[in-house]
Amino acid sequence: MESVYLAIVLAPLLAAIVAGLFGRVIGRTGAHLLTIGAVALACALSLLVFKQQVIDGAEVFNQAIYTWAVIGDLRMEVGFLIDPLSALMMVVVTSVSLMVHIYTIGYMHDDPGYQRFFSYISLFTFAMLMLVMSNNFLQLFFGWEAVGLVSYLLIGFWYTRPTAIFANFKAFLVNRVGDFGFLLGIAVILMFTGSLDYYEVFERSEALRAATVEVLPGSAWSAITVACILLFIGAMGKSAQMPLHVWLPDSMEGPTPISALIHAATMVTAGIFMLARMSPLFEYSEVALSLVLVIGATTALLTGLLGIVQNDIKRVVAYSTLSQLGYMTVALGASAYAAGIFHLMTHAFFKALLFLAAGSVIVALHHEQDMRRMGGLRRYMPITYWTCLLGSLSLIGFPGFAGFFSKDGIIEAVSEATRPGAGLALFAVIAGVFITSLYSFRMFFLVFHGQERMDEETRSHAHESPWVITLPLVLLAIPSVLVGWWAVGPMLFGDFFGSTIFLLPENDVLGRVAEHYTSPLGFLLHGLGSVVPWLSLAGVATAWYLYLHRPDLPGLIQSRLAPVHGLLVNKYYFDAFNERVLARGSVGLGQGLWRFGDVKLIDGALVNGTARLVSWTAAVVRHLQSGYLYHYAFAMSIGLALVLGWILLRG
Repeated sequence: MESVYLAIVLAPLLAAIVAGLFGRVIGRTGAHLLTIGAVALACALSLLVFKQQVIDGAEVFNQAIYTWAVIGDLRMEVGFLIDPLSALMMVVVTSVSLMVHIYTIGYMHDDPGYQRFFSYISLFTFAMLMLVMSNNFLQLFFGWEAVGLVSYLLIGFWYTRPTAIFANFKAFLVNRVGDFGFLLGIAVILMFTGSLDYYEVFERSEALRAATVEVLPGSAWSAITVACILLFIGAMGKSAQMPLHVWLPDSMEGPTPISALIHAATMVTAGIFMLARMSPLFEYSEVALSLVLVIGATTALLTGLLGIVQNDIKRVVAYSTLSQLGYMTVALGASAYAAGIFHLMTHAFFKALLFLAAGSVIVALHHEQDMRRMGGLRRYMPITYWTCLLGSLSLIGFPGFAGFFSKDGIIEAVSEATRPGAGLALFAVIAGVFITSLYSFRMFFLVFHGQERMDEETRSHAHESPWVITLPLVLLAIPSVLVGWWAVGPMLFGDFFGSTIFLLPENDVLGRVAEHYTSPLGFLLHGLGSVVPWLSLAGVATAWYLYLHRPDLPGLIQSRLAPVHGLLVNKYYFDAFNERVLARGSVGLGQGLWRFGDVKLIDGALVNGTARLVSWTAAVVRHLQSGYLYHYAFAMSIGLALVLGWILLRG
């Protein structure tokens, strides 16, 4: 099987290299056929691996493929860990990536960077596969940084746009903050366990649990808590948790296909996957898990509110991603790791569907993205309409859809949690249900229903997208509706993950929920008895009333709640704080250090000052060189007298 695993990761890499270096030779058709074929091969092989690991119950594969360096007892290797968790992630990454590749043929049809774009997204797929298949922290960090690098290239793909360059630079800088913490976390683990291999680290976790670290002088912290918090800081950057979330909405400056790939299956899911993989460490740190829980709850609630005031169709979906990532993080903080990964999977399908549906609308309207200039598109774009409706229903957790099973599983798990922050988290995820429905169907109604607000030229071009765009929409709509019925039992309450996910008995919140589980239908009926689906329907009804029945009310509400609206429009002033305080403060600090440290101290006092001192000393001393012998004899006599006097005084 080693050759199969190598083929899964190397096929997209080789296709990316050929399309990138020889794009002009193979042409546009050659570029998309090559990269789509490579990702399709990776997807087919990933499905084979999934069958073996999950259905056939094959033995876990954990083996080094290549040894990069050996330093004493430390081995730095490239290796694969193939178990149910990595097999699931491989299927999610390759299947969504395949849909995005096909969709790109239509979306980027007229773009001069066609071959380059296919090279980048294929390379993105390779980087994410290396991350989820890794069996050690070195390879994890390689994939972690590689997805960051390729996202930088893709967000700034249209590099002639100043906004795109600002957005990719912002994403790069914010992720450097998170990655610094991530690297420190790996360093702490290496320091106390002496290994980078997952299994060896987990087996030696006792050393981490017993050790302490002085974070501040005289303040001893558990080493495992420090390591887990630092690792989570890395996840906050990659998976866009507050306050390191600010880069994700701006990533919409990239083409829509890459927005779908970043938000659905690759970069932002890396942090969620990593936290689930590190469950044998996090389970022993109540402090770290409480921090994860509170940060996730804050992100889920506050970023969802921001989606209500957005007018750019892609940014609404982007803030939806932030909110849903908060749900996943809440699940991880509640020790419901399986629920977090389950929601990651369902979210990958319906969020990719929503992004690609938004891109279909943008193409049909000649790259118009403002929802205030849309409306009534249902009759022009029936396939996009129905698939977007299915994706929206799954997103809001409408009963029976995939998103219902995964989101309700998280809410049920959090209701069983007792650790600090669980009350806040439960309030956030329940309130988030109404908020998600409100902004999702606000977008849906403004785009597809109501009066047509396009200008005449845009209206004349409005039409359904070509099949290379609508086919991925249809294929993604199927799992967005149905996958929950198959997965809810084994993934939430069964032995799907086996020993991959470690749980302390007292933290098994899903086990307590499972006591009432009978079947997917029983789970659905139980959910209907709670407030959650009714909050979801209330959000849809509110959106209909405000934006279709009484479209004059949003303006009145906005004027009455101007301070609140200003707070939301300005995104809680995070960007203003980062730009005016952190960025300008850093620039000012750097300039101050340069002026006083470099110019005045180093150049002025040390370098130039030393030269002036030597010059002055030489000018004084040269007057002693008179050339008269009796002057030198006199000086020697004085010197000898001083030496003798010093000796006599000491004696």
